Amino acid sequence: MSSLDTPLDLTLDGGALTARLVDFPSVSGDEQALADAVETALRAYPHLTVDRYGNNVVARTNFGRAERVLIAGHLDTVPIADNVPSHVEGDLLYGCGTSDMKSGVAVQLRLAATLTDANHDLTYVFYDCEEIEAARNGLGHLAKHHPDWLTADFAVLMEPSGAMVEGGCQGTMRAQITLTGTRAHAARSWLGDNAIHHAAEVLGRLAAYEPRRVEIDGLEYREGLNAVRIDGGVAGNVIPDECVVTVNFRFAPDRTEADAEAHIREVFDGYKIDVTDSAPGALPGLGGPAAQAFLAATGGQARAKFGWTDVARFSALGVPAVNYGPGDPNLAHKREEHCSLSAIAEVEDRLRAWLTSS
Repeated sequence: MSSLDTPLDLTLDGGALTARLVDFPSVSGDEQALADAVETALRAYPHLTVDRYGNNVVARTNFGRAERVLIAGHLDTVPIADNVPSHVEGDLLYGCGTSDMKSGVAVQLRLAATLTDANHDLTYVFYDCEEIEAARNGLGHLAKHHPDWLTADFAVLMEPSGAMVEGGCQGTMRAQITLTGTRAHAARSWLGDNAIHHAAEVLGRLAAYEPRRVEIDGLEYREGLNAVRIDGGVAGNVIPDECVVTVNFRFAPDRTEADAEAHIREVFDGYKIDVTDSAPGALPGLGGPAAQAFLAATGGQARAKFGWTDVARFSALGVPAVNYGPGDPNLAHKREEHCSLSAIAEVEDRLRAWLTSS
């Protein structure tokens, strides 16, 4: 029997369940088998109501509590880099998705199976296609087609955060800067105008760029504006007449998307700019009572989230949300990706204590 044919056993401890999930490949766009297994496992528990839309699985309790907490995690991973199946070295579990974020999904599944009388009603969301373009994001599809499934008073996104609360997230924007010239034979280059050479000024502006740091609710966010791709060239004997530099701007959540676009256009004034992808950031939102209680239950410390996460989607829905998961964000997407087994246990214990305290 292959690993894909073995049912998920939610009575396994968090580390063992994480290993089982890692050995269940689910690269973005290929999550169906894992979504099937998650749905089947959750339907075995009578205290859960389970719904599914596409490869997105939502399980809810209905204890009649005054407030509802939503715990979300994505099922997909980046492409496997010869790092499946998983293996353990001491306290570390290695494998694709261990940090981002099958360790968090394992904690979700453990809580869903065992919390039968929590102090809040609970919604567990398992969704697909987080690691690729925003249009395919499963949480976005749920927000559009089944927003009632995401109704909550507070949300915890199990993104890797090193077992520390990370507030808000950066916004992200990609833009293409198009440089033009005149095509010519490379042997008579003086008859042309090399568009690739014009990229030097754009790259010079980026090299001289000083990113902003800003403090919001006591958390320091750092911005970044970087070239992430250059496209140009026709043939080995042709002076190119076009070159496109793609930049990525990671902006602090006090900027709107309109502010971010205006900033890019200011930095590259004089050039043709096309914004190709954009997503807003999310303010930390740590001042509310639910967030304060969660912060106290998980160690009392928080830091800014560097990177875009789906807390921004919850923010747009009016649901305060934080990032909190056992994985190390600095290990996400790496070939040597791994997660501490003790961190998995710690995060589960803290969430369980928070959700069962009187």
